[in-house]
Amino acid sequence: MIAKNKLNAKIAEVIQTFEINAISEERKSTLKLLIDYIQNRVNSSEAIRLNFICTHNSRRSHLSQVWAQTMASNFNIKSVFCYSGGTEATALFPMVSETLKKTGFIINIISEGKNPIYVIKYSANEHPVIGFSKKYDSNFNPGSSYAAIMTCSQADKDCPFIPGAEKRIPITYEDPKIFDKTTHQAEKYMERSLQIATEMFYVFSKIQTNL
Repeated sequence: MIAKNKLNAKIAEVIQTFEINAISEERKSTLKLLIDYIQNRVNSSEAIRLNFICTHNSRRSHLSQVWAQTMASNFNIKSVFCYSGGTEATALFPMVSETLKKTGFIINIISEGKNPIYVIKYSANEHPVIGFSKKYDSNFNPGSSYAAIMTCSQADKDCPFIPGAEKRIPITYEDPKIFDKTTHQAEKYMERSLQIATEMFYVFSKIQTNL
């Protein structure tokens, strides 16, 4: 599928480095749950709302939200709205913002404080992702007709039921937080970000829009 929306130049360059063949068959089976959900919504011409959920809504859930929205645009999949939330609200961890900047996202803080609000641009002409920490059932997020994507095992365990979600899909990632305050911090955050980006690329590359 040929991308029709122009992403920021650096992001487009990063996409060319993705190693899709490195995704294991086991992992592809996990991702197929998300592919099938999106495809079914496309087939029925319904909006696709994805709420990526982690414990603190500070790292993995934000990376997943941003990359999923970016890849939906890259493959011109319409009516995709990506959100994120946690079992509690904290703040978007600054290293997440720095990691995304390194891969071409244009990021500005529009509200300071303990829980800053970020505007994250992946394309000059597309609506930006609004990034800040919130609970998964925040009024900012959808209340019904969405898929709850569990990006960490703790949230998956702590939330056996997500009110309003029509589908619950566990796609968990290792937490880069374990490398905070180490010499490997920047490297590991980038590694996790690119893993998520590659998998979201794979997911949206499988969506057929002309059935």
